[in-house]
This record gives sequence, structure tokens and C-alpha cells, in this order.
Amino acid sequence: MSSRQPCSTVFVGNIFYEVTEDMLKNVLSEVGPVKSLRLVFDRDTGKPKGFGFCEFYDVMTAESAVRNINGRELSGRMLRVDFADEGTKGGPGGDGGGS
Repeated sequence: MSSRQPCSTVFVGNIFYEVTEDMLKNVLSEVGPVKSLRLVFDRDTGKPKGFGFCEFYDVMTAESAVRNINGRELSGRMLRVDFADEGTKGGPGGDGGGS
């Protein structure tokens, strides 16, 4: 189980660049309804960075995503799912953290 503080938003990494938000949402919604999903793109090139953030309606659903989807294969890649850090949840107006 994750060592991060549980919250309703999860970080999803190791996403193959051709995976769409709809494809990822289909996988994530297997554990419960998705409130919002955002893939992160490079500002200069417009290309995907290979990660994103998914917000669920409650912490229990996010915990289920971490338990059940972390390590799941999607388009040849093993997804990495963990609770998002405070300040990097990628909400409206945020850039998902980083430089």
C-alpha cells in the first residue's frame, strides 16, 4: 500500500503517449465514478508527458484505484497509480507541479 496520505486524487504515471483521456477514464472508472481526469501535456510541444491526475468523488474510491489499478497494463505499459501530493493534484489552474 502507498506511503502517501490518502486523498481523493491520484497520480497516474507511465502512461503510453497514445493513450487518450477516454481510454484512461474507462480503466479508472472500473473502481468507481471519476469526478475529473487530466493528462499533462508539455507547454512547448503540446505532446503528452506520460502522466496525469484523476479525481474521484471520495477517498475510498481513490484507495481502490491505488490497490487495484497500480501495475495494470494499458497499451503495453504498467500504470503507476498513487495518491497525489498536496499541491500537485493538477486541479483547475494548476500545472500538475514540477518545473
